[in-house]
Amino acid sequence: MANTYKPKNILITGAAGFIASHVCNRIVRNYPDYKIVVLDKLDYCSNLKNLMPSRSSQNFKFIKGDIGSADLVNYILLTESIDTIMHFAAQTHVDNSFGNSFEFTQNNIYGTHVLLEACKVSGGQVKRFIHVSTDEVYGETDEDAVVGNHEASQLLPTNPYSATKAGAEMLVMAYGRSYGLPVITTRGNNVYGPNQFPEKLIPKFLLLAMKGRILPIHGDGSNVRSYLYCEDVAEAFEIILHRGEVGHVYNIGTKKERRVIDVARDICRLFNLDPETRVKFVENRPFNDQRYFLDDEKLKNLGWSESTTWEEGLRKTLSWYVKNPDWWGDVSGALLPHPRMLTMPGVEKYYDSTEMSKNASNVDANHANQNKMVVPTIRSNASPRKQSVKFLIYGGAGWIGGLVGNICEKQGIPFEYGKARLDEGSQSQILADINTSKPTHVFNASGVTGALNLKWFEAHKSEAIRANVVGVLTLAHVCKDHGLPMMNYAFGGNLEDTKNSTDAFYFRTQAKVEELLKEYDNVCTLRIQLPVSSDLSNPHNFISKITSSDKVVNMPNSITVLDELVPISIEMAKRNCRGIWNFTNPGIVTCNEILEMYKEYIDPSFKWVNFTVGRQGQFPSPSTNEMDASQLQKEFPELLPVRDSLLKYVFEPKRKTLGYRVA
Repeated sequence: MANTYKPKNILITGAAGFIASHVCNRIVRNYPDYKIVVLDKLDYCSNLKNLMPSRSSQNFKFIKGDIGSADLVNYILLTESIDTIMHFAAQTHVDNSFGNSFEFTQNNIYGTHVLLEACKVSGGQVKRFIHVSTDEVYGETDEDAVVGNHEASQLLPTNPYSATKAGAEMLVMAYGRSYGLPVITTRGNNVYGPNQFPEKLIPKFLLLAMKGRILPIHGDGSNVRSYLYCEDVAEAFEIILHRGEVGHVYNIGTKKERRVIDVARDICRLFNLDPETRVKFVENRPFNDQRYFLDDEKLKNLGWSESTTWEEGLRKTLSWYVKNPDWWGDVSGALLPHPRMLTMPGVEKYYDSTEMSKNASNVDANHANQNKMVVPTIRSNASPRKQSVKFLIYGGAGWIGGLVGNICEKQGIPFEYGKARLDEGSQSQILADINTSKPTHVFNASGVTGALNLKWFEAHKSEAIRANVVGVLTLAHVCKDHGLPMMNYAFGGNLEDTKNSTDAFYFRTQAKVEELLKEYDNVCTLRIQLPVSSDLSNPHNFISKITSSDKVVNMPNSITVLDELVPISIEMAKRNCRGIWNFTNPGIVTCNEILEMYKEYIDPSFKWVNFTVGRQGQFPSPSTNEMDASQLQKEFPELLPVRDSLLKYVFEPKRKTLGYRVA
């Protein structure tokens, strides 16, 4: 089609939410040449798991932040060369708007205004601004109307939510007319399907029916609504993105309507429940529009049509919720007849980081071209202010400590490398470092590690004890006396698991110091296992080791992908995480699987030889089984499984650097 628009770099706001996640996953999947940047503050109804299909894709990046931060939005548009914005981020639940309307004004109007102003000052960089609105801006449709509201119909919102969406639309229209911004607006019917937060009618009723509970209906259930399946709506946005005309409004709707009571009855039938005993009519909300009815001919003229029947869509949605009943954690507050999710307890938030939300003002320029999940750093180019953290790093001359320092530089975090040599008698030197640098956190990546072979430790036991036991405990003690949290990187896997331990002296020192560090409540120990990184020239890199070996032991192991996990350790420090953590990516991978990736992405001529099965059984290993990374994954749900992480952070970037393409 001659007038088809082709974007390059798309910013999708609110894409960890329901509708936008389906749109994002579809575009990432269907258009690998497009770069997709997601900006989402991860409010209660957002979930990074909604973006799992996209997270390992090279054309995807996630940024945690608020659209209300002008510095952040301007920076993203500049550094990511954004030419297209699809603006979904909004507070959308009508019930909440009756109890917390100022929040809706802040998010829906002010947030939209920030985006529009950023587009204006970008000097024509943004070629499309797609603003996602709602059918509710039209207000209530007459019960006997046979023609739906068309795109030029008057806006008559009846509740605080729809009023803020109408207000945002007025800003969009004004910026289009006054500044020539290339705006497009959509107004959609109700959407349902997998991943939807259960404050909305259909997922709420499904979860209640699964629990055998009563289905509460506001009023008498005669209110009429139109419902579209999420994948049909995602296709509509795909078409509007490419074929929509600047300055136009598009209704995304269906002429198939259903009363709320009929929706409840259909769901009861799916569970073989009697609607007469399972449905309860409760007090209506302050104002409940009787009907929303749209004219969708304009969008159909672009080539879109609804393809999923109500019955099919409901079955698909039910199947998903049956398989994923705990997707949202504790949603007891959402299942109430009149929820107030913004103020009520009983909703488990994922990836909750209060400090990052407060300081989401910038994204470091060094991340601009990296295909990573990143979070805003605490630095702001707009106005200088006092930094909230400062790190003192021991082991800066080593591999891990050097990586921590490099990341601090990129994120604008102030830090200093400790000068003290951690061994016996180092207490006064540590005190001098602390008094000089005045840190808020201390990182320990020092000591002699498994980089040296185990025979070396057997021959140098005193030196190993001084560095790996005495020095670490001295640092922990001084930090505790000064109220400083300490991040401690430990090597060797799960040392409490006797099946995975050996009698090697090195592992005994690691086990001993870990046991003693339990007495220090200021310490966070991170168990690193077979670390790898994209620096394949580093001799300590596990990939470098196995690719340079004459023969390889093909055992399954947990792996620590440093490119992904070292930044997470910095975030753990900010969150003041304590205790012992298995610091590996979820899952296991064999040496042969790693070498297959190496051959595919790095060196197609590479060959290797395995030890025989009998010979492999003679090799002791600190961890030949999977280390349980569930604690880390719960704290950081965006953490990739080991194979996906290896591809995204190690092999894909190296292939691009080498210019090699798989045939």
